[in-house]
Amino acid sequence: MKQTKVRFSSDKLNYSCNLMRALAHPLRLKILEYIDDKGETSVNKIYHTLQIEQSITSQHLKILRLAGVVQGRRDGKKVFYTINYQVVKKAGMAVDRFLGKTVSV
Repeated sequence: MKQTKVRFSSDKLNYSCNLMRALAHPLRLKILEYIDDKGETSVNKIYHTLQIEQSITSQHLKILRLAGVVQGRRDGKKVFYTINYQVVKKAGMAVDRFLGKTVSV
């Protein structure tokens, strides 16, 4: 019987863990839905609309930004966020492949 060695890249695993962790939180999903609906939007609009504290909003946006899910653009004192749809699409495709679903592009 032949044994197969399984090898994982620790960099890829760390990135994947951070990405899935970022996408797996209900409040972060609400934030992403809001940005998706409104397009580029400021932190102020996000926390006022979703009725969450500014510090909590910023913490969740930081996790999303570090995972590459959102991109921030500073304009004076305001920071505006957009979704990096390429990263979101790749994450969705990876989950579908993992679950054995047919991937359509």
